[in-house]
Amino acid sequence: MAKKANLLEEAKALGLDVSEKNTVAQIEAAIVDAQTPAVAPTEAIVSESVEETGETAEETKVAKAGKRSAKAIAEAEAKAEKEARKQAGDTSSVDGDEEGTVKKGPKPVTRPRLERRGKKYQEAAKHIEKDTLYSLADALVLAEKTSPVTFDASVEIHVRLNVDPRQADQNIRTTVSLPNGTGKTVRVAVFAPESDHAAAKTAGADIIGDEDFLAQLEKEQINFDILIATPQYMPRLGKYARLLGPRGLMPNPKSGSVATDVAKAVTEAKAGKVEYRVDKQAIVHLSIGKVSFGAEKIAENAKSFFDSLISQKPNSLKGGFVKSISISTSQGPSIKVENFVN
Repeated sequence: MAKKANLLEEAKALGLDVSEKNTVAQIEAAIVDAQTPAVAPTEAIVSESVEETGETAEETKVAKAGKRSAKAIAEAEAKAEKEARKQAGDTSSVDGDEEGTVKKGPKPVTRPRLERRGKKYQEAAKHIEKDTLYSLADALVLAEKTSPVTFDASVEIHVRLNVDPRQADQNIRTTVSLPNGTGKTVRVAVFAPESDHAAAKTAGADIIGDEDFLAQLEKEQINFDILIATPQYMPRLGKYARLLGPRGLMPNPKSGSVATDVAKAVTEAKAGKVEYRVDKQAIVHLSIGKVSFGAEKIAENAKSFFDSLISQKPNSLKGGFVKSISISTSQGPSIKVENFVN
């Protein structure tokens, strides 16, 4: 007790807030702390490092992580230096350009589309005057001369219409029989009852079937260009709509590929009956023959096409029906044709 009393007197002399409730050990610890100089461990370490290295305390206070870490400080300094260079208009050594080279000079100029074409295309294009509208007869003769390929190219006609394909009555889709055909070998498949198989074979159908034809579709075997079906057999093709639809092979009454007279449908398809329709850009594209046909036969096919197209003009349409016409061959330059329809 005497020891505790002595310790209490010593603590009061030092101005410590202790009482008899504190233990002897607590009082002794308080006295020791009061008598020891208040130097933080980190400050002691800093003072030692300053004495050894000669660096200031401000330079050595670096945290292990966070904004005061060495990595963060270095990144901040690099960012500040980069911003200063940008303000000064110096683009050297920016974005990892260690060599400090400055990229100068004009931007590369894109060459005209004609110059980016092949040599044969450019030679063919020299025969066509860019801003001239040719008559249909002259355009067909010119198309024959400007075909740049070695194979028997197709002659294509492209007509931009003044219609809105989103409107039901302006979404043009129909068929036309070309008197001289398209020049392409058309493979016709017939999906009909067995009673119609003989007539379809006589008409020239390439594939004729019933259940065996469905088995081929199950295996996704498509080796035909046109599929003709009878109305009563159409529901059975619904299962294969995702297979046939995107390829344009799904039978449709508008295209004449859904018919009760299978033999007649096959004969028309083989003779050159083709379907055309307006696309989302209100343009009709159609191949009307081969270069080897000659301008006269191709002109006959073109006349049949335009007669069919004019008959499809919607009654609700205001203004002209055709905006522009152009002729081209496979991989050949386009030839503008004067609008003789409107």
